[in-house]
Amino acid sequence: MVKVRPEMRQLRGVAAAPGYAMGAARLVGRQEAEIDPRSISAEQAEAELERLENGQRGAQTELEQLEITARETVGEEEADIVASHLLMLDDPDLLDPIREKIGRDLLNAERAVAEVSDELIVTLQALESSYIKQRADDLRDVRDRLLRHLRGDGGDPLQGLTEPVVLIARDLAPTDTLRLRKDLVKGFATDEGGSASHTAIVARSLDIPAVVGLNSATGEIRDGDYVIVDGVNGLVIIDPDPPVRDEYRQREAAYRAEREALASFRGEPSVSADGTHLELMANIGSVQEARTAAEQSADGIGLYRTEFLYMGRARLPTEEEQLEAYLAIIRTIGPDKPLIIRSLDIGGDKELPAFGLERESNPFLGYRAIRLCLDRQELFKTQLRAIARSSAYGCVKLMYPMISTLTELRQANALLEEARRELSAEGIPYNPQMEVGVMIEVPSAVLVADKLAKEADFFSIGTNDLVQYALAVDRMNGKISHLYQPFDPAVLRLISMTVDSARREGKWVGMCGEMAGQPKALPLLLGMGLTELSMNPSSVLRCRMLLSQLSMRDAEQLAEQALKSESAQEVEQLLDNFLQAVK
Repeated sequence: MVKVRPEMRQLRGVAAAPGYAMGAARLVGRQEAEIDPRSISAEQAEAELERLENGQRGAQTELEQLEITARETVGEEEADIVASHLLMLDDPDLLDPIREKIGRDLLNAERAVAEVSDELIVTLQALESSYIKQRADDLRDVRDRLLRHLRGDGGDPLQGLTEPVVLIARDLAPTDTLRLRKDLVKGFATDEGGSASHTAIVARSLDIPAVVGLNSATGEIRDGDYVIVDGVNGLVIIDPDPPVRDEYRQREAAYRAEREALASFRGEPSVSADGTHLELMANIGSVQEARTAAEQSADGIGLYRTEFLYMGRARLPTEEEQLEAYLAIIRTIGPDKPLIIRSLDIGGDKELPAFGLERESNPFLGYRAIRLCLDRQELFKTQLRAIARSSAYGCVKLMYPMISTLTELRQANALLEEARRELSAEGIPYNPQMEVGVMIEVPSAVLVADKLAKEADFFSIGTNDLVQYALAVDRMNGKISHLYQPFDPAVLRLISMTVDSARREGKWVGMCGEMAGQPKALPLLLGMGLTELSMNPSSVLRCRMLLSQLSMRDAEQLAEQALKSESAQEVEQLLDNFLQAVK
């Protein structure tokens, strides 16, 4: 552990892109165009509408060129981020109210753009879904770009860089991040942002270490300060002394060496040192993420979050649109690799305008996931038909979320059978042997897992919800987030009970919650008898390398000890000691 003197000042944020960066700080501002908040006369309205059109055209041209550059030099996922900004820039839901404010309310173009955009941004930020909140960041980027073009100013926050620096900013737009030159930007740190933001995605793609969500970086750091950006642990150290600088140089060298070691496991089988196979799968929500999973040589897709097909649109996706989305994933990973599609998991923290859901006082215990689907059966059956049809073209499996009773599983399967009968009558192919599984996220599902295992083909444990329901902890509540403990003995016992129930019926058990991607948890989960773990694609190679160093016998002994432990802290110490011995 690095010893940091108090005068060195250490800021803690969110690790957005791994790696280490050291050097002189350069403060930059995300240039929000100045707004001239004036009214106009009726005679000036036509000219303002023309200014809006010209500004929109200029912003589009700029984004189109950036999209081409991103596709050629970075990747498809990053180019698609720019493409989504182009769609926003041409969205009637944005432009029509702006034109109305100019023509009816007689506001100048800048003020109209600012008012409409800011209203939409506030609405999006009020929603619980982190995915929807990300759209607010994208819209802010589009707004700023359009305002700059209306003002006739490029407003480039990165201009003037001539030597390598560490960027410090309140925020960086994803399109600004795409234009970062690795030879001039060693890393960056921002006051705002999260690990799932488009800015973070781009930073990871460019291999630029980044820490976001620091809150006070721009206030604490001055131009020219020597700083260390620790993108592994989410730290920024200001004015480190020579021993700390040396330590971080060693860390950087070790990190580079580990990256090279991980690369050697790409394409290798996921097996332990004594030959036990464990499928290491990927959680995805898009074709872009499936592409990343394939690049990381994941053994398949263990969780495809289909709710993303419904987000950011005014109407529900059709059966054909859903089918094409599933087929695009199959084409990306190949027809022989497993693709586990989770049926619609809307509600809770995922609110969508197209569903017209009423706000609930406790949405996590409310109208969501399988409950919503069983209530809106035509909507559910449309998805079931699309999933069944996709099974004719790949190794597709279906998984129902938030099953809490055997009755729910039976009702869902009855609708699936109805969908299959319809497809048969229409002469549309599907795989009648497609496996159908259940997500174990609710303690009641664990208690009736012996019954569920008789009628389900597999279980996938969703630890994100299972932990919060089992321990009665809202993981989004900062005051009690320390109580959210995946390694709590109560949680481990629920996992063990689930595995035991499945084994008695000859069924397999996987895990698709965040716990599945934690290297610390890997030997424990292996020893508990799980046969599949699904995780963020970036975690696959690290887990594969660790798996190659483990033996099943040692892992089983570790699991036996962990299940006898009395606290999460005791379990974590046990795991730390085990991994230290492995290393």
